Amino acid sequence: MRPHRAIAKDDLFIVTRHYVFEFSLAGWGWVHLILGVVIVVAGCAVLSGALWARFLGVAVAGLSAIADFLWVPYYPLWALTLVAVNIFVVWALCMGMHREADDGRHA
Repeated sequence: MRPHRAIAKDDLFIVTRHYVFEFSLAGWGWVHLILGVVIVVAGCAVLSGALWARFLGVAVAGLSAIADFLWVPYYPLWALTLVAVNIFVVWALCMGMHREADDGRHA
């Protein structure tokens, strides 16, 4: 499946009714495209040392870890892998803030 198909066409590999969320694949494609652009901008800001970008990264990764639980019935291994990656991202961003705070306090 090509990446643009999630936005241009609304077909999915697995269709299940009566689950926690109902959202078209085209809608999910747009949400992921917009969030991807925001995350790339925040990632560049994290590399330049912006504190707001760290907070945004922690918030987005935390929400993503929670949202990945919605995919467990469909793709259990992949969903749990994404939860683990998001938890690692939160940990890494928080450790970076902790180290920066320690460096500022001892300076």
